[in-house]
Amino acid sequence: MERMLRRTLRAAAIGMAAASAAAALPAAAQTYPSRPVTIVVPFSAGGDADQSARNLSVTASAMLGQPVVVMNRPGANGAIGSQVAKDAAPDGYTLLLARVGSQVLLPAIQESGLQYKWNDFTFIGLLELNPVVCVVHPESKYKSIADLAEELKAHPGKLNYSASGPATVLNLAPQLLLQSLNLKPADAVSVNYKGGNEAALAVISKEVDFSCPNLSSVAGQLSGGKLRALVTTTPERLKQLPDVPTAREAGFAKLEAVVGWSALYGPPKLPAEIVGKWAGILKAAATDARWISANATYGGIPRILTPEETTKYVSESFATYQSLARSVGIKVQ
Repeated sequence: MERMLRRTLRAAAIGMAAASAAAALPAAAQTYPSRPVTIVVPFSAGGDADQSARNLSVTASAMLGQPVVVMNRPGANGAIGSQVAKDAAPDGYTLLLARVGSQVLLPAIQESGLQYKWNDFTFIGLLELNPVVCVVHPESKYKSIADLAEELKAHPGKLNYSASGPATVLNLAPQLLLQSLNLKPADAVSVNYKGGNEAALAVISKEVDFSCPNLSSVAGQLSGGKLRALVTTTPERLKQLPDVPTAREAGFAKLEAVVGWSALYGPPKLPAEIVGKWAGILKAAATDARWISANATYGGIPRILTPEETTKYVSESFATYQSLARSVGIKVQ
């Protein structure tokens, strides 16, 4: 009798503990979100990162039943907004629209001052890929990447290009082009702007000679005839730009290494239940006709990955960009 009583009490204690645990974590997951969620974009409004976040916010708001608000915090090559997201409470109400420049390239090349590493975040999921497209003004005399390369070699230091800081794809692609031509980093002058949208406008206004932004920054200007594409970094020609050669076709295969991406991150130690909820939203977005169609309007190529797949992808991306940055001598103090 006494032994049976002890077993009963032990079972009751275990049951109460399990019930208590179930009431704690799952309850948060069941009630989340109970208020608006903010996605921090570490670059200016109107650019490709901003468009990616706003596209996701529409889909996520409908699925969550709460507003998903986009907050732009540009500056310091994306470090300011990234830091805001990293320092946020791990409750799922502040997330980050992660970009290859701010989350991989910057940690790879900034030797001091940066307060986060590439893996200091909670990886939720990759969203899309953003191929790089080198562009010029439609009235430019450079009709091909070969024309541009010839001018760069003939007049080192004469031409300039728009970027959004040294630790960005917009700077890395031109530097790889210079390296391919056996030219020095300063043989084309980098002019920095706040983001990809401003960098594209600099070409349109003829403030600079060329730029190599993500396709999503310039898709509208290309389709509207305000810019002319010279080359893409994709292995195959883009459906949107069937007449534009790939880097390999044009004889600049090194440029294939430069491909941008967008992902969704959370602060460190974001609970698994919240990560799982957002991973489910991204999985649903992959088959959402509206989300896919909106991606196409700004040049994003949908590529949804799970948290585990994203961790692996970003790790490999960091190693690749660290090697590329070292090869062209890009550093940020």
